[in-house]
Amino acid sequence: MTTILPAWYPSLPRVRELNRIGPNGEAYRITVVIPTRNESANLLPVLAKAAPYCDELLVVDGHSSDGTRELAAACGARVILDEGKGKGAALRLAMREASGDILVFVDADGSHDPTDIPALIAPIVAGEADHVSGSRMLGGSDELHATFHQFIRLFGSQIITLSVNYTQGVRLTDCQNGLRAIRRDVALALDLQENITTIEQEMVIKTVRSGYRLDEVPTHEYVRANGVSRFRVKDVWFRYVRSWLYYLLFWKPPQKL
Repeated sequence: MTTILPAWYPSLPRVRELNRIGPNGEAYRITVVIPTRNESANLLPVLAKAAPYCDELLVVDGHSSDGTRELAAACGARVILDEGKGKGAALRLAMREASGDILVFVDADGSHDPTDIPALIAPIVAGEADHVSGSRMLGGSDELHATFHQFIRLFGSQIITLSVNYTQGVRLTDCQNGLRAIRRDVALALDLQENITTIEQEMVIKTVRSGYRLDEVPTHEYVRANGVSRFRVKDVWFRYVRSWLYYLLFWKPPQKL
């Protein structure tokens, strides 16, 4: 399949050598990880906006049939196939494969704004945080207030967030947002296990319980640009509850790096 990019799309090398230097004088690299599955209608603007802020664009594709892989490759992204187990497994694969010191996770459907990347990585680069989550409670959301289904999502997310706050002595506002940045060595040390979207709350809970520094910055969530989300609360609620209770109450943190 031949992919023709629009004239406005910038020409991007596969890995951008930007010689980034943090305040401590150490060089660091940024990999933006974008998990996808049949998102060709939404992916191009996401890649275009993310490219200026990273050294590597890593697209983890869920065996798309709509030209997503070809489009990503034509845009200069490095494309790898996931194992067919879900978003969580795709992100865990990316953590192993990425070349960056800091990983930024961005959804492919247009609901995240890649221009938030500098704000996400700033506390990590400054040596003030190991993991930074985008917060929809601080920055707003177009997807959590309009329907009963969205209300259920919001209610469940807030119950989990409150439980983390009151058991761990922190003051978080959003445990479920997929837009986040994390040091790669920390992500690997957390030994993440979740195969689906429960990986977001697993990442947050394990970060806090392992003694790593977790920060939040305001980010806005937009309605997906095209198509319909495949996420259904009724299909995954039990896995969310099981994951939440296990990592919060029973999981034993490994020795911190």
